[in-house]
Amino acid sequence: MRISTGCDEGPDVVERAEGQGGELVLRRDGADFEIISNGMFLMDTRDGESERLLVRLAAGGDGPPAAVLIGGLGVGFSLAEAVRLPRVQRVTVVEREPAVIAWHDTFLRACSEGALDDPRVTLERADLLDWLRSPPAGTGRYDAICLDIDNGPEWTVTPGNARLYGDAGLDLLARRLAPGGVLAVWSAGAAPAFEDLLRRRFDRVQAREVPARRGEPDVVYLARGTREAAGPTNPETAKL
Repeated sequence: MRISTGCDEGPDVVERAEGQGGELVLRRDGADFEIISNGMFLMDTRDGESERLLVRLAAGGDGPPAAVLIGGLGVGFSLAEAVRLPRVQRVTVVEREPAVIAWHDTFLRACSEGALDDPRVTLERADLLDWLRSPPAGTGRYDAICLDIDNGPEWTVTPGNARLYGDAGLDLLARRLAPGGVLAVWSAGAAPAFEDLLRRRFDRVQAREVPARRGEPDVVYLARGTREAAGPTNPETAKL
């Protein structure tokens, strides 16, 4: 996802839809598309380097076959990168907005490169927090969990999403990680309070900056080595 620079003029509205977080608008600006939610700029198709890097850092390399969970379909850059990686064996994408999913059959299909048709990919239409609490049978654990749902842990699409980036949300995510797995979180800027939470919850945490077209760099947070993955359930998780 990406925060608007405010310099785009005159994009055309392609489609409007009612989403779970309010009105969703797909706009076209020249050759590019933008997605707006309740008047807030969420993402566009102009670059996507940091979204692709999110997945490469978490699931790239020459390791054993990997299962990847992607939170948020968006414009599809992260998914397209996942199916491009040689070691990725299975991908689960969780997206709550039907309109966003539908746009990948039409306007955004080129951005996701038709990856939803890949036999390794399973699409779950659900809110990620709900899905994490009650995942479908047989989904198992993931070697990489990549989150690109909001403009960052401190700038969420809807207020309820903030729970995903707190202690209880991190507990849910950690329990879905396979041993040695990586949690990767996209942010439109530095989120120091979230980084502190990660460092208390994981053994190794890295913040990777990615230059943006304007403004402060995007940041990809990487966390490995869950300290309580086999421990007791955090009582706060039940409140999510």
